[in-house]
Amino acid sequence: MNIGFIGLGIMGSPMAANLVRAGHTVVGYDTSAERTDALAVAGGKSAGSVAEAVAQAEVVITMLPDSPQVEEVAFGDDGLLQQGRQGLIHIDMSTVRPETSRRVAQAAAVKGIRALDAPVSGGERGAVDGTLSIMVGGAAADFAAVRPVLAVVGTTIVHVGPAGAGQTVKAANQLVVGGIYGLVAEAIVLLEASGVDPGGGLDVLAGGLAGSRILDLKRHSMVRREFAPGFRIDLHHKDMGIAIAAAREAGVSLPLTGLVAQLVAAARAQGHGSLDHSALLKVIERINQ
Repeated sequence: MNIGFIGLGIMGSPMAANLVRAGHTVVGYDTSAERTDALAVAGGKSAGSVAEAVAQAEVVITMLPDSPQVEEVAFGDDGLLQQGRQGLIHIDMSTVRPETSRRVAQAAAVKGIRALDAPVSGGERGAVDGTLSIMVGGAAADFAAVRPVLAVVGTTIVHVGPAGAGQTVKAANQLVVGGIYGLVAEAIVLLEASGVDPGGGLDVLAGGLAGSRILDLKRHSMVRREFAPGFRIDLHHKDMGIAIAAAREAGVSLPLTGLVAQLVAAARAQGHGSLDHSALLKVIERINQ
């Protein structure tokens, strides 16, 4: 397929490269020329604008930081809804507010463009390996049409409901991920303060009922205090805001989510926004100093 890919950051670059390797024609655009050049080296094509990336596309994927960037790409004068041809399928794989996804889908329908919100979980490693979990909101027929494309970048791919539903599931994902990081951080602090080797202790936890993907992937780097970003605190702070707003809209109380959101906000306030979200450990350590 001819695929336009807009947003070639930590997640978008490996995803676009995987699509190229799968045989798709991928035209990429990013505000960083260095990133678009890297896609060209990987066998894709570089575009100088959103309009150029969209021009011949059958599918356009966006992987952008937040709602304002998605809205700019969708609604701008040279944006997706102005430049995309009828029948185009727009897959927004960014993590944004559910209402943003619904607004884009409604406007796209007027233009004859089909829109899906398809945020992902799995971090940079999942993007590189093509093993992301993808939660998709939108029309079932549109989901079926692009499932082969999604299968290149993910392994768990589920249609979860109408427009915006994918973003709601992603909000639930992020509150769980943040909570687990906070608890793993507390476990490390407890083990070390008690004179117990945290490496061995977490190995046991990872093999029991407390086991999780986070323990599998991050327990060793957390014990070593290595926080190279796979997913930055700044982005998780944004996502926790989405979760809190979704809870308010749904009229439910999520007290643990509120606490985790404050811990993530504290990490950002302490200057750790560019670090991996496992750097919640630094906040728990500071509380105990």
